[in-house]
Amino acid sequence: MGQGEVDINKNCLPDDGLPIVEVSNARKTYVLGNLEIPVLSDINLKIERGEFLAIMGPSGSGKSTLVNLIGCLDRPTEGQILVKGKDLNRMSDQELARLRGLEIGFVFQTFNLVPRLTALENVLLPTFANSRDGIDPVKRARELLEIMGLHDRMHHKPGELSGGQSQRVSIARALINDPAILLADEPTGNLDSRTGAEILRIFMDLNMEGRTIIIVTHDPEIAKYADRVILVKDGIIQYN
Repeated sequence: MGQGEVDINKNCLPDDGLPIVEVSNARKTYVLGNLEIPVLSDINLKIERGEFLAIMGPSGSGKSTLVNLIGCLDRPTEGQILVKGKDLNRMSDQELARLRGLEIGFVFQTFNLVPRLTALENVLLPTFANSRDGIDPVKRARELLEIMGLHDRMHHKPGELSGGQSQRVSIARALINDPAILLADEPTGNLDSRTGAEILRIFMDLNMEGRTIIIVTHDPEIAKYADRVILVKDGIIQYN
């Protein structure tokens, strides 16, 4: 990746010895009219700082709901979730949005790039809502795109990029606020095997430098590279 001259991992080192994510007796139930639909039941999970965790499970298993909870996109109906020691249930919506914006970088299967914006502008998007003090967003965005091998694609729009290039832009965008956690949902699902392997190598390199990586995948080949694999089925963790 060529990261030698640029430190993109300032926020990835352990700072207090606690798990970076801790889920305790968490349940999630959705209410539709008079109907209650339980999705997750009694989830307990600790994710250590610097861990590479793979989450697997069939469609409808509850893994997407678990990812939404870990990613601060939702709150549990019961139980407790701590992210970097902060209790999600005790935070206001504004505090939760800031925690999510600064501490978690998201990478999606479909890239989720804005078609009318250039690669550089897409990478900068998260900084419009949240940004860290002391970081020049434009300088950092340029550095990240250079690290991703996209120095000559900064001013190209998504329609002018390949799938692999689009995913590299997505990873750069996820890193722009120097998050402690990268949460990737099927990040190689729309890529051919060679390009998917290149993207996986990026995640592995970031993890080796200390970044916490959480990947949702159906691919057992990707899971082989994780420190640990958990299987979510019927709303519970089968093993971890």
